[in-house]
Amino acid sequence: MTRTIAFDTSNQFLSVALFDREKMVAQRESQVNRNHSIQLLPDIDALMHKLEWQPQDLTQVMVGAGPGSYTGLRIGVTTAKTLAFTLGLTLFGVSSLALLAMNVTSVPGDAVIVPMMDARNQNIYTGVYQWQAGQLVSRVSDQHMHVSELSQQLSQLADPIYLVGEWEQLASSFAALGNQLHFVNDNVPHAQNMLALAAQQPGLKTKDEIHQFVPAYHRLSQAEADWVKGHPELGQTNYVEHL
Repeated sequence: MTRTIAFDTSNQFLSVALFDREKMVAQRESQVNRNHSIQLLPDIDALMHKLEWQPQDLTQVMVGAGPGSYTGLRIGVTTAKTLAFTLGLTLFGVSSLALLAMNVTSVPGDAVIVPMMDARNQNIYTGVYQWQAGQLVSRVSDQHMHVSELSQQLSQLADPIYLVGEWEQLASSFAALGNQLHFVNDNVPHAQNMLALAAQQPGLKTKDEIHQFVPAYHRLSQAEADWVKGHPELGQTNYVEHL
């Protein structure tokens, strides 16, 4: 018997879902202004009580690994790692951008899906995905870039383009794409789609694998950037501690 808990805390929306085998049996979603440290565990507890599940009934935990809010990601990944380690669960980490892209299904076969998350100051987290043979495939890896750079790159494509995520404040940056561009209104990374997404990759089971799992930030934090600026002789590396 496989029972799975899945959650994403990468942005202002909090999404939690429970699965019994392949079927989602409970979910809870809320917009909590990135206050996931207060809301995540009560939401998990409420769903578990609703189904009368005990922690020992779980076999898998899935988490949105980013990119997104630094604080949100650390809360989500730390919670997932703690559950995996203490309960002996298989841990799956999935791209939060891919999770957004999973919202876009009724599109032409040649369409590209571009999930976006706000990274402030006209910067975004983004990637390019496409459906191939029923699976969501990454065409351009998740990354951090300026919105003007993304617009320029998309202008080189001839395919229909579907933007999903936090595009609303940046929509004017893509005006030159005209009718080639489509905006998707379901802009929440839903945990209910995580089981299908995680099925495309192996899970982490051993203690060493769980300990080494970290969020995919895709850029330096401000503290790291300031450190690199003050210590150019050390080069750039990831100074964020393992959780």
